[in-house]
Amino acid sequence: MQSRYRSVFISDVHLGTKACQAKHLLDFLQHIETEHLYLVGDIIDLQAMRNKAYFIDTHHAVVEQVLAMAKSGTEVTYIPGNHDAFFRQFAGQTLSGVKIELHARHQTADGRHFYVSHGDEFDQMVKISPLMLAIGDKAHGLMLSLNQWINGARRFLGLPYWSLAGYVKSHIGKAKDFIARFETAALKSAKSHKLDGYICGHIHFASFQLKEQTLYCNDGDWVEHCTALTESASGELSLLHWSENPKILATEPKPEEWELVPNYSR
Repeated sequence: MQSRYRSVFISDVHLGTKACQAKHLLDFLQHIETEHLYLVGDIIDLQAMRNKAYFIDTHHAVVEQVLAMAKSGTEVTYIPGNHDAFFRQFAGQTLSGVKIELHARHQTADGRHFYVSHGDEFDQMVKISPLMLAIGDKAHGLMLSLNQWINGARRFLGLPYWSLAGYVKSHIGKAKDFIARFETAALKSAKSHKLDGYICGHIHFASFQLKEQTLYCNDGDWVEHCTALTESASGELSLLHWSENPKILATEPKPEEWELVPNYSR
């Protein structure tokens, strides 16, 4: 599998929690080379750590690996999300070689321009009642706990990683409707910024959606799916899963023709 990329986007790592798949992420980061690494929010789960921190050696190793990559020449950009919003106060600063920004604009090798943000700014646009949100949070937490037990058993049986929460999201109507509304909000935002697409995380569901030559890219997460968004040297975007059996999940949908522009303003 390819190990050199022009750009890599990861989000929703949730370091500091038991759900974090730090071992898989560390293995991924140690096996790749990239010019640009975007940390697209919820990298360290400061919210969860207020109640109970679970920052084991592999979590420290992930942080050390990112800093080592920054030191060795990778341009690392950290865009805080809602779980690590504390770091937003440092936007515009560079700490240990890592640039902290509220959002970014990324130009691919083939000249397209993408807005990059965590995605929690769409929470108010994607309508969901406080009660359903609370129920969803508890159910999601339960699924993550079950996910650890299930994958512990699968490892014992020699089976590869599998995401329970990912399966549920793909098969329950209300979850699918929520994801669709989120994707629509991101696509509208990209068009309002007059850009070719939007790259985000937040909802823990990696996917591509192409509508009216505007491309939505969600890089997924590292608690359920172990996914990253990658850009090749030619500018092609792909979704990659990395665990015991790394594989390419999808490559970006191909429109008949992209409208390429020389700068961000159109």
